[in-house]
Amino acid sequence: MGFFGLVFAALLAAFVWIGVSLPLSRSLEPLDSPAVVLLDAQGKPFARRGAYKEAPVVVSELPDYVPNAFIAVEDRRFRRHFGLDLWGMGRAAAVNIKAGKAREGASTITQQLAKNAFLSNERTLRRKAQEAVIALWLELRLSKDEILARYLSSIYFGDGVYGLGAASRHYFGRAPEKLTLGQAAILAGMVNAPSRLDPVDNPKAVAARADQVLADMVEVKFITPQQAQNARGARARATRASLPVGGYFADWVSPQLADAFETARYGEVRVPTTLDGRLQRRAEQAVNNALARSGTRLKAGQAALVAMRPDGKVVAMVGGRSYAKSQFNRAVQAKRQPGSAFKLFVYLAALRDGARPDMRVVGDPVTINGWTPRNYEGGAGSDLTLRDAFAQSNNIIAARIWQTAGGEAVVQAARDLGITSPLKATDASLSLGAAETTLLELTSAYAAVASGHMPVAPYGRPRKDGEAAPPSRQLDTAQRAALYELLGAVVEEGTGRAARTGQLTYGKTGTTQEHRDAVFVGFTGDLVVGVWVGNDDHSPMNGVTGGGLPAQIWRDFVGQGLRAGLIARDRAPVPRVQPPSEEEQLERELEQDLGGIPRWLRRIFGG
Repeated sequence: MGFFGLVFAALLAAFVWIGVSLPLSRSLEPLDSPAVVLLDAQGKPFARRGAYKEAPVVVSELPDYVPNAFIAVEDRRFRRHFGLDLWGMGRAAAVNIKAGKAREGASTITQQLAKNAFLSNERTLRRKAQEAVIALWLELRLSKDEILARYLSSIYFGDGVYGLGAASRHYFGRAPEKLTLGQAAILAGMVNAPSRLDPVDNPKAVAARADQVLADMVEVKFITPQQAQNARGARARATRASLPVGGYFADWVSPQLADAFETARYGEVRVPTTLDGRLQRRAEQAVNNALARSGTRLKAGQAALVAMRPDGKVVAMVGGRSYAKSQFNRAVQAKRQPGSAFKLFVYLAALRDGARPDMRVVGDPVTINGWTPRNYEGGAGSDLTLRDAFAQSNNIIAARIWQTAGGEAVVQAARDLGITSPLKATDASLSLGAAETTLLELTSAYAAVASGHMPVAPYGRPRKDGEAAPPSRQLDTAQRAALYELLGAVVEEGTGRAARTGQLTYGKTGTTQEHRDAVFVGFTGDLVVGVWVGNDDHSPMNGVTGGGLPAQIWRDFVGQGLRAGLIARDRAPVPRVQPPSEEEQLERELEQDLGGIPRWLRRIFGG
């Protein structure tokens, strides 16, 4: 057959393989995940996720200088070669042979299209050979303008932007057909190193590169020297519209939005969320102000905040003091101990067993399976009503309630209100919050009390008309009223006084051993808010309690929301504990005759 016959047969076989396995349409396909612009509840964009690619450009509709800018800097002989630039390949081969490895390429625009659409970025001789064969095939199948259009529509321009159409809108806010000569030079200059040649972050280097593009265009007679000079003088500085903050929420909500862009192809998909930008800004301000004011002195390095409506609609989320420095979302991803904020479930178990807020409980020390709890202030303390014990966050009485109601009942109460984190029913220290959960999970549990329905599932995608809420059941009316009384006492006269807002407010403080975690979770009006303060390395803070810095952040944020009219004033009717019936009153009198020990507590004493 001869040498040339073998070469021809090999090329023919390669072309057949390419035609079968590499469809031409691939070079025009949209990205797997289109860019998603998240909108807050007011319709304002606050975050962008994913790569951005617009529909393919049409070369004949562009000003001549736009494609010519790319040709001048990337492939001057584009209109004359057949996909391979033999002169350029020879020069690059000499450089590579001298270096002993592939250091320089001579890829034409057609070869770059072949690589971008069909091949990987590895720099090997085998990949270059594949690129060359595919380039020849493209030249046989497509016109020069078609190749150029596909190339311009697929190249990367940095910042997650692909294609000339997307780059024109992203960097200059205009369609590619409206680009000026200076703007075209900037974009053409970016292709070689889009990360380094960013028009916003490195304007001086970009300007120098654009000047070189204009000089190259003059050299190949695409434009005149005067046109180049005018473009330099008139060149607008590229600007990118910065999106408001909200990165932590965007990371959390994105998985919930997959069905919103399943049919999307090009451009940016604008997706509504539940985030209230007005509350979000106030939440970030409250967190950052508190840490800036007291963080160093109190050795408190981080904080998180979650705000939701009683039905679980998340309207604000702060996962840390700086998303730019750390994308770890402490509101969602951090598993931390809630401390006494967990007592909500302990007391609910007692209420289910017949207890009432005004019942008195013995405050003497107790030892359970070798564990002896102590109060925060030390000492044992006197007998207290459940209301006062909860307000003062009495640890000994919480442990006694756990022992009486039973660990299984406490765990069940937590599960009913929506806690899904692992809980050990046999561990009595669970009564003081010695189990890890997330701030989002804990806040959702308190939202169940606020709403009267359990559990509450937090959500960030607005529910569609007619879309049913997740299954839930009603919290017992009497038990809910009792919880309201307990939570209200915390704020009015207990450990949560720093969270007072001037209207009915309900909440609970939580502080862990050695002040490693401090939380305050509560609700007022139509908003439920949880705040956590601590350090990522679990190091102790300087005396920070849940009723201190977290309650102050909570009050600052909620106070701003109330003044701005973003949180409803006192909701009515407020659940109230009903007075005991005659039968219950008689039973209480009998209990007094038995030494003041309630029926549901007598089991612990054996009679």
